[in-house]
Amino acid sequence: MRRIYLSLTEGTRIAFQSISTNKIRAILTTLCITIGIVSVTSMNTITDGIDRSFEDSMSALGRNVVYIEKWPWGLGGGEYKWWEYRNRPEMKLDYVEEIQSRSQYADHVAAGASRNRPVRFEDNFVESAEVVGATPNYLQSTALELEQGRFFSQDEDIRGAKVVVLGAEVVNSLFDGVSPLGKEVRIQGQKFNVIGTFEKRGEFLGLNNVDNMAAIPMGSYENIFGLRWGLQLSVRFPDETTLEEGQYEIEGIMRQIRQLDPLEENDFAINKPELFEAEFQNMTSTIYLVGIFLTGLALFVGGIGVMNIMFVSVKERTKEIGIRKAVGAKSWEILSQFLIEAIVLCLIGGVIGIVLSIGATQLINQFFVAYMSWTTVLNAVLLCSAVGVIFGFIPSYKAAKADPIESLRYE
Repeated sequence: MRRIYLSLTEGTRIAFQSISTNKIRAILTTLCITIGIVSVTSMNTITDGIDRSFEDSMSALGRNVVYIEKWPWGLGGGEYKWWEYRNRPEMKLDYVEEIQSRSQYADHVAAGASRNRPVRFEDNFVESAEVVGATPNYLQSTALELEQGRFFSQDEDIRGAKVVVLGAEVVNSLFDGVSPLGKEVRIQGQKFNVIGTFEKRGEFLGLNNVDNMAAIPMGSYENIFGLRWGLQLSVRFPDETTLEEGQYEIEGIMRQIRQLDPLEENDFAINKPELFEAEFQNMTSTIYLVGIFLTGLALFVGGIGVMNIMFVSVKERTKEIGIRKAVGAKSWEILSQFLIEAIVLCLIGGVIGIVLSIGATQLINQFFVAYMSWTTVLNAVLLCSAVGVIFGFIPSYKAAKADPIESLRYE
């Protein structure tokens, strides 16, 4: 056991000595490994960021929520037959109470409508915030969370109070680190008192961007914009297990409200967030395939470079191998020495690649959501070691099986 330990430590020392002696060669060898590791870690950080962003967006929409609207969501590919839906009647605010009173499954029924409008505070403004008119239980029906302050009350909704809850992007743009609570912003030329802010969520796959939202009571929204079009109803169920039964119940209730005959088609759409799942899977599958191909190619080229350099190293040290074997070194000790050198070369390239990837992640975060986990770093280290073992084995095995007599004769 002691001999194994001493052999490995000596092999590591010799590996670093060889690398330091041939710096230019080592740099060129590790370059492709570095490129490969930057590729694989960047791909992982982007896909991890996509996964997190998607989950946050799905959480904001609510996996146990359905949305009743005039228009179906245009997902799943194919032609969107808008002309079949344009003459459908709009949703009405009265439907909220009717659905809530008739449904056995629904926990919360809320309504929302939106327009993109500027929001101003003193000299700062957001050019196109999503101004959302909402009923008081909108927060519960959509699974949104408050960062600070409160949501508006039933009384504020009824009397059309000028109060607003702002998303994270709007807060950052208007207030620059100062607490917005109690401040007055202008929407459509009218003053609104800020009573709360939403938690930062992010936007993904075209889902509602809560961070760019300014939520006001439905009463205020109706007074300013009217409710002739664009109203959306959201129905939240206790959990995902009741979603399917609840959806059929809501469909039946809506047909009763609209007084549709049994043979008539629905003149409304029931949209579910799970429709985004297939879209998301298609997109990430493409990213994964492209990423795997590119990183695999880079690591393969890097591995071939390591193999070639190790063959050169073995040839240069043929006489050294012969001397070591002549004084009693075992084949496995020679093999481990060169294998360690190959692994060290790959690990050096990997460490440089990880450092560059951390910087790349910070840069990517300026434009897109990226997340580097410790799992990604660990996988990169293991991948470097694997490349070193796989591509360093053949030259190391050749060195281990070298004839000591022939090696000593080598000039």
